Amino acid sequence: MRLLRITALAAVLFHATAAAAQVELQWWHSMTGGNNQVVVELAREFNASQKEYKVVPSYKGSYPDTLNAGIAAFRAGNAPHILQVFEVGTATMMSARGAVKPVFQLMADAGEPFDPKAYLPAVTGYYSTAKGEMLSLPFNSSSMVMWINRDALKKAGLNPDQPPKTWPEVFEAAKKLKASGHSSCGFSTAWATWANLEQLSAWHNVPLATKGNGLDGFDTVLRFNGPLQIRHLQNLVELQKDKVYDYSGRTNSGEGRFTSGECPIFLTSSGFYANVKGNAKFDWAAAPMPYYPDVPGAPQNSIIGGASLWVMGGKSAAEYRGVAKFFTFLSDTDRQARLHEESGYLPITRAAYEKVKASGFYAKNPSFQIALVEMTGKEPTENSRGLRLGNMVQLRDIWSEEMEAALGGRKSAKAALDAAVTRGNLVLRQFERTAGR
Repeated sequence: MRLLRITALAAVLFHATAAAAQVELQWWHSMTGGNNQVVVELAREFNASQKEYKVVPSYKGSYPDTLNAGIAAFRAGNAPHILQVFEVGTATMMSARGAVKPVFQLMADAGEPFDPKAYLPAVTGYYSTAKGEMLSLPFNSSSMVMWINRDALKKAGLNPDQPPKTWPEVFEAAKKLKASGHSSCGFSTAWATWANLEQLSAWHNVPLATKGNGLDGFDTVLRFNGPLQIRHLQNLVELQKDKVYDYSGRTNSGEGRFTSGECPIFLTSSGFYANVKGNAKFDWAAAPMPYYPDVPGAPQNSIIGGASLWVMGGKSAAEYRGVAKFFTFLSDTDRQARLHEESGYLPITRAAYEKVKASGFYAKNPSFQIALVEMTGKEPTENSRGLRLGNMVQLRDIWSEEMEAALGGRKSAKAALDAAVTRGNLVLRQFERTAGR
């Protein structure tokens, strides 16, 4: 009996020691709803695939909230191992010397197989140096698409198989939708500045800022108070008056207005798919972003959205080896193909994209390929490669504040965008001083 007790105690101590030896990796993220479940399942799968490491995902709020929490945690000496940062936080993370460990260096140090050319260039270019060195791992990459309520369009006498392609067509369709019962919203957008300044400018090949929108240098000057941007904001101001267009906030907090059926046309991320699939009780589809037909060359190409995974500095070699193994796990072709099909986010590797295409998935689910076609349909220009501006969270708040002043009738569209540019340029100069540029 005593021998049995000793054997049992030894087994307990063995398992306790093994559990204690497991390296825990904290992953802070901003995913909600169906996409939160994707994150939880990925961590569970990785943890079940091996015994040495345990990834612990933690929701930390919106993209800006998570970025701010990660920076504060690093300063306090308790940063997570992995921080999900939205694409416009890239310049801020690049300038945070010592706060991050570049992914290309992480993978090399850990001896994990890693080929930057295996990833889609339209995705990785945003997160790489001029030498092609990947600083962070693309995770939930997306672009903006137009989600449509097919049932609502049909009820309004519109053809859901031929959704509006141009902004004037969207405006007219929204008027008919409002008249058919959608009294509080004909159409709307999430991420107000991403939709109506950043994507708008790239999609029409007009500059948002100098220096390739910041990709070619930090001493950039904002330029989004041009005729096209002013015209677009003025159109929204006029349509806001009787709710043909209705503002849905600075972030994606208003996306539920689409899934509830309130706003039958809604521009937001292609990564909204999981939430639409899980919550919309009507027939829906996605379509390309609209454009102004009188702008030469439009549409051009869209720019990347979503977020990437940054590795925070100050961790042990053992912890970094675990993060590297997790990144190899995430990059697996079959896993990336499945993630793309389940979430609507873009596959990050060429092999995953080719696998999904060869399977016939896009033929049955054309909405999934829209964001990819938007991003890769034309060779990017100086105005459409993306943007890399410092203190982007603060910039977006300023831009949104000025847009809200115009939509509320307190400023003209031109005055609002002029002020947004002037105030934004001051923020950029401050960022340069702080970053030591």
